[in-house]
Amino acid sequence: MSSPPSPTHIASVVLLVALLFGAWALKAGWIAIPERYNPWAELDTAEAPNLLTSVKLSRAQRDPARCLALLEASGMQFEPMPDRTTAEGCALRNTVRLARARELTLGTPVLLSCRAALAFALWERHVIQPAAAELLGTRIVRVDHLGGYACRNVVVGRQQQEGVPGRRSQHATADALDVTAYTRADRGRVLVIRRDWMPGASHAPTPEGAFLSEAHKGACELFDAVLGPDYNDVHADHFHLEVGAGRACR
Repeated sequence: MSSPPSPTHIASVVLLVALLFGAWALKAGWIAIPERYNPWAELDTAEAPNLLTSVKLSRAQRDPARCLALLEASGMQFEPMPDRTTAEGCALRNTVRLARARELTLGTPVLLSCRAALAFALWERHVIQPAAAELLGTRIVRVDHLGGYACRNVVVGRQQQEGVPGRRSQHATADALDVTAYTRADRGRVLVIRRDWMPGASHAPTPEGAFLSEAHKGACELFDAVLGPDYNDVHADHFHLEVGAGRACR
């Protein structure tokens, strides 16, 4: 004869049932909570990020139509591009030509997947501008970059070796952007990553270094992978921001 379930086991089952019922009731609309704390609510790019932002962002990034709608609502200026395959392992899918963000221009327009552009929209609004206001006492009006889409493999050395086998970079699907510099609103002064980044930048002694540290750290919350000058020499002059691959913050 089997022994009766223990009080601990019964309590665990009751708790699980209650959690499942609560989740179902929340999704069905029986329980009303603020949208920002509702995991099934749509991403609002104007709301400050919280623990559910990554869940909502990921869901929006997987839905091409929703992603484009949210990108437009965020204030980004862009032109949707036609889908096409450009080479083996290289393609444009739900890609936009991004001209400017909500408050800043880009050095040149850039081809980015909608999912990468949507992460950039959140980064600009909730990381770059607040960090600039707090640490620099100004706004950022321009971001310079090395490009988004590029049909190439991951660069492992200073020179890209043509014809050498390797895995495709996230740049090959327009899912990555390399940022090099930020222009401040006060007299157009420029922060250059190669010059102003400080090793171990979380403890940077200068306002410029502190800003770059916050920009890097905040990007890690919104992009899937972020690589900066502390990662290796290839990234000494830029932040590599990508979506759609493994997680990394270096």
